[in-house]
Amino acid sequence: MPWCEQCDLVLEDEEVDEEGGCPSCGGPLAEHRPSPWYFKFMVVATVIYLGYRAYQGITWVVHHAHLHL
Repeated sequence: MPWCEQCDLVLEDEEVDEEGGCPSCGGPLAEHRPSPWYFKFMVVATVIYLGYRAYQGITWVVHHAHLHL
């Protein structure tokens, strides 16, 4: 998706002007906006946390299944 760095605006292909620039400011457009480092960090931290919680849940179930047999 086209993105204007000056306006901090994501555009649809139909919104781009005839010269291929931003319709608001006329500036050049970038192809896509890169994900910030803190978003990537939060995704990794969330995956690690949820994996740990899944491990805890599985061990809890296994432990309590042996008590009731």
